[in-house]
Amino acid sequence: MPRVSIPAGHDPRTHVWALAGPAGAAAMAFSSAVMAGSMLSLREYESARISIAGVNDCELCLSWRSAAAARGNPNDPASLPEDFYACVLARRFATLSTRERLCADYATRFASDHLAMGDDLWIEMHEQFTDAEIVDLTLCVGSCLVFGRINRVLDIDGGCRVGAA
Repeated sequence: MPRVSIPAGHDPRTHVWALAGPAGAAAMAFSSAVMAGSMLSLREYESARISIAGVNDCELCLSWRSAAAARGNPNDPASLPEDFYACVLARRFATLSTRERLCADYATRFASDHLAMGDDLWIEMHEQFTDAEIVDLTLCVGSCLVFGRINRVLDIDGGCRVGAA
């Protein structure tokens, strides 16, 4: 049950942002801009996003596939198969590119142990990404972390759990 009052018939995912007035509108605009404007490939973005969803344990984020449909080909369900998400969440990276693996690793460290981002990670990041791409990835990760964490803290995702009616 959400930890803020949600009137019957309202979607808690949108209503909570309306409660915050202009700040809520700005938060949603930021989230949308990060998702729509990312220079990362769909697989790179989703590697980071689903890794953050796992750290946050946000059911809404874990089950959400609209980002893939919005940035990929919505008529091609094979473009990001469920196995891709399962492999990233289980940290089975054999089927991922180096960049996809780094996006997942960076996101996980960012969310759970940012002090573990040592020189080894940064050397590899700079071998694979431009500075602009690193900043873009960081914005993506930060956005996913904060909004997923808000979903969990306020239990906004409670009515959106996989298999929920």
